[in-house]
Amino acid sequence: MRFRFGTDIGLRREENQDAVRCEYFGHNILAVVCDGMGGERAGKEASSIAINEFFQRFADGYSESLGEDDIRKLLISSISAANSVIYTRARLDFKNFGMGTTCVVAFVTADTAFIANVGDSRAYLITESGLCPITTDHNVASLLYEQGKITEAEMAVHPQKHMLTRAVGVEKTVLTDTFILTYEDKISLLLCSDGLSGYCSDEEIYDVLSDSDFDSAAESLIQLALNKGGRDNVTVAVISE
Repeated sequence: MRFRFGTDIGLRREENQDAVRCEYFGHNILAVVCDGMGGERAGKEASSIAINEFFQRFADGYSESLGEDDIRKLLISSISAANSVIYTRARLDFKNFGMGTTCVVAFVTADTAFIANVGDSRAYLITESGLCPITTDHNVASLLYEQGKITEAEMAVHPQKHMLTRAVGVEKTVLTDTFILTYEDKISLLLCSDGLSGYCSDEEIYDVLSDSDFDSAAESLIQLALNKGGRDNVTVAVISE
């Protein structure tokens, strides 16, 4: 099992408010991508806090004896811990008002992948025929689509597609989506911020993955986003069994 990851400020932003971290837990992999938001340096601080708090809480609670539901609950509680720290920090300093971050997580074992997300950073399953979205964006455009008020095509270009309906640290509590994927042979996953998925189609992303070797996959995806204008920070993590 292996991973590659990377992040880039892009071509339009003055600061990279994304953060990414991947580590081995024994033979397993834990990967987290966060996309911060907030004035001044608050977004950068929020994404950094989220990753550090998440990893600390997960490491404190994890053992190889945990069952599937225990791991799912640990992912949720680890995101909740990050939420509490960011929420409190924002209320102690007015400069941090509105700070928050997206968070998408993958914990990958030999036969199971556990996914958790808040916000619009995404997790994809990479298959032989294309990308399969695992997560659902928590933004206004996706909500309107789910309610049947706009079409899928309209959702892709909606002016509120970057307006989040959920984020880590904005409210006192946070609702986390979780997914469990089981497999017998192998699995490949992509985690990314909307600096990639918001400006590049799933087909474009898959074409780059198909044309790249594993070691250069993350770098190639970042270059794709830059070639498309680099209008946002872009962050990716690729995991393969």
